[in-house]
Amino acid sequence: MSLTKIFQSFLFVLFVGICFLVYVEQTHLLSEKAHSRLALYQNSFNTEQTLPSHGNELLAELEKQDKFQFFQYIHSTDSSYNLTQGELISVSNHPLAPLFPIEMSDTRTFEEGRLQIKLFKEDIVDAAIANFQNAIIILGTAYLLVAVTFFLLMLRLKRAIRYSANYIAGLSNHSFVAFEASKLGSELKPIGLALEKLKVKLKTNLEQAADENEKLAKVAYQDPVTGLATRTVFTQKLESFSELSKEHIGLMAIVKASELAQVNDNFGRTAGDDYLLEVANCIRKSLSDFPDSECYRISTADFAVFIPGLILKDGIPFLESLKSLFDEYQQSLNTESVAHVGLVPYQHDSDTVKLLTLADTAVSIAQTLGPNCFYMQDKFNGDEVYGDTRWKEAIDDLIHRQALKFYQQPIHPCRTEVLVYKELLTRFYNSEGKFLPTTTVIAMAERHGMMLDLDKLIIINTIKMLINTPAMSGAYGINISASSIMQDDFVAWIKDLLAKQRHIAARLVFEVNESGMQSNLSASHKFVRIMHSVGARVSVEHFGMGFTSFKFFKEVRPDYIKLDGSYTDGIVEDTNNKFFIKMIVDIARRLGIRVIATSVERQEEKLVLERMHVDGLQGYYISQPQAAQTIE
Repeated sequence: MSLTKIFQSFLFVLFVGICFLVYVEQTHLLSEKAHSRLALYQNSFNTEQTLPSHGNELLAELEKQDKFQFFQYIHSTDSSYNLTQGELISVSNHPLAPLFPIEMSDTRTFEEGRLQIKLFKEDIVDAAIANFQNAIIILGTAYLLVAVTFFLLMLRLKRAIRYSANYIAGLSNHSFVAFEASKLGSELKPIGLALEKLKVKLKTNLEQAADENEKLAKVAYQDPVTGLATRTVFTQKLESFSELSKEHIGLMAIVKASELAQVNDNFGRTAGDDYLLEVANCIRKSLSDFPDSECYRISTADFAVFIPGLILKDGIPFLESLKSLFDEYQQSLNTESVAHVGLVPYQHDSDTVKLLTLADTAVSIAQTLGPNCFYMQDKFNGDEVYGDTRWKEAIDDLIHRQALKFYQQPIHPCRTEVLVYKELLTRFYNSEGKFLPTTTVIAMAERHGMMLDLDKLIIINTIKMLINTPAMSGAYGINISASSIMQDDFVAWIKDLLAKQRHIAARLVFEVNESGMQSNLSASHKFVRIMHSVGARVSVEHFGMGFTSFKFFKEVRPDYIKLDGSYTDGIVEDTNNKFFIKMIVDIARRLGIRVIATSVERQEEKLVLERMHVDGLQGYYISQPQAAQTIE
């Protein structure tokens, strides 16, 4: 039950109770007056006086003192003296009269007769009724005043409560309107102060939450390196195609930063981030004439661009501008290329899977055309793997033409007694003499099962170059695929080839990726053993990226291990990297294995690594790759 109902009920009960007490008091006073009047009447008979025997005379005598409601005198012998006058039962017209039922009657017997009377009561009953009415009016007036006053106070309180509730509801809906303190005054003032404090606190917390959400949104939807939208937003964009109007068309470009792996290996992760940022900046600059365009970083080395409202031929200025910017950046980057671009058209009902496949095909074709090239693909020409097919043809062509060139990068020995080597870096070029992205060439060769032929091409040309170039002295390392050394036929082919050229074999160091060797320790150990049998040596590159264990050292026993460049990056401050390198150096030294640190880009890194007793250093701070002797 509400407070209002409780109070009104209490007030009503109190009013009724007081009225009842007034009624009881008036009844008591009326009873006293009645008894007093009756006593006076009865006392009048105590005086020694002779009363008339005739009824009329007796009535006249008694009426001198009292007034009668009913008078009846019956003579004992003479009925002519009898007298009956008045009403035995009085009936009052006043509605409250039944509340005051009182009788003042007396019956007496004389020698001459019998007298029965009822005294007149209307005057004292009317007085009691009048007093009771006045009390009720006063009490009723007071009751109404209190009830109305309480109602008005409760109405004010309800308004204040309703205002507070609405204000709190507004706060829950993040509505921070000005607080009207006048609506919560007096006793409610503390509530107003609390609400004002709550508003300020909640607003502050929401602003802090908004800042945190903005930071989280940047992490989730904005790439921290380039500042572009992430793949999540790109996927949402593709899904929105179904909501476009039928007239909506546009272009989508995929930009593949194909040199990221090489930049990371040669310059470190920081340089890789700088490279991606510069690629993103080139894309932004080339889109300056297309204000409605959108750009995303959709994977480690891939970017996507949407340019609405254009057909395929309208995208040529964008592609040419982007290639020009890439060519300019390549001059300072000193890599084979910067990135390749594939451009395809889209419509409102484009199938997203086919669209991405078409774009990927265009990028694959662009990579076969040379550094920083682009390719526009309108639709599939009946072959949904056209890009892969083009790559297969390109790799087959470069193998047939032996279209490769070597660059050499020396390894600096940290002590005079340490024998190290120079690494030969292979670069491939197409029929127009334009370099192809090495990472992509190797990946496509692996996909099409052509890696064995590619590795054989590299080995044969290396041997030819060392035989025909007496000026190239010392040992040289060449990279071959881990999948190739797992093939018995390939290992046997190398063994037969080097057995005929043992003086050359002694100058060769085969570099194989650690993760590939870890997949089959038995085959890896067999390859190392056979290479040792013909005088060649083996180096494990990108060491430390896989699960490295003492069992790997014990069973494979390579001649060199080349630490992954990520361990050099930050070596000055990173104690974890220092601990790992120290542990590897200690184990390798016990087994007679040389440890080479790669991606050395700063003097501070060189000094720290030398103090950690690595055997050799390689990186752009030590020496940049230089063109080796070209073999026709």
